[in-house]
Amino acid sequence: MSNENYLTKLKGLPEPIKQFGGLISIIAFIFLTFFILNNIFGEGDELVAKMKAEEERIIQERKLNKLISSLPSGVLVSFDGTENFKLTEELYEAVCNATKLIPQRAIMGANFLNYRAHEIYTINGNKITETFVKWDKEKNKCFAGFVVSGKNVGVDETITVSGEALSFLSTGIDTRVYFIKNF
Repeated sequence: MSNENYLTKLKGLPEPIKQFGGLISIIAFIFLTFFILNNIFGEGDELVAKMKAEEERIIQERKLNKLISSLPSGVLVSFDGTENFKLTEELYEAVCNATKLIPQRAIMGANFLNYRAHEIYTINGNKITETFVKWDKEKNKCFAGFVVSGKNVGVDETITVSGEALSFLSTGIDTRVYFIKNF
């Protein structure tokens, strides 16, 4: 009997109040649904941290791209004695951090000094397993290198060839390691 009494009172309410009550009910339902979903899939904090890290990476990449586009095209060196564009210490570090490419010319030049790496490189069809360009904060120098592996051709040997990146090649779009000193 009391349920019928409440229904009668609800039916007697003016239409705007009924609509407002319905709106409040829908909003409460939506908030409750998102609250429950957030607790079930609670990756909110991790996702925010990932998004901030990605935003920071994009900002750094834009700065490096702006730097690269401001450099003259051609060979960039970190030492005196050539007619090539000489990098300051700050630019040397920035260019090192911006460089991701090691062309075959630099790889072949470094390979000549490591006969076994050259042999594996040749046997393996000139395949490189990995390349890297890293800034060493302790030595204030840029190091570049690559890894060759003979596992594809039956030689169970992996060799890492690395050395100081003495010069870079600026194309105006990107920078590449031009010469690796590995002796």
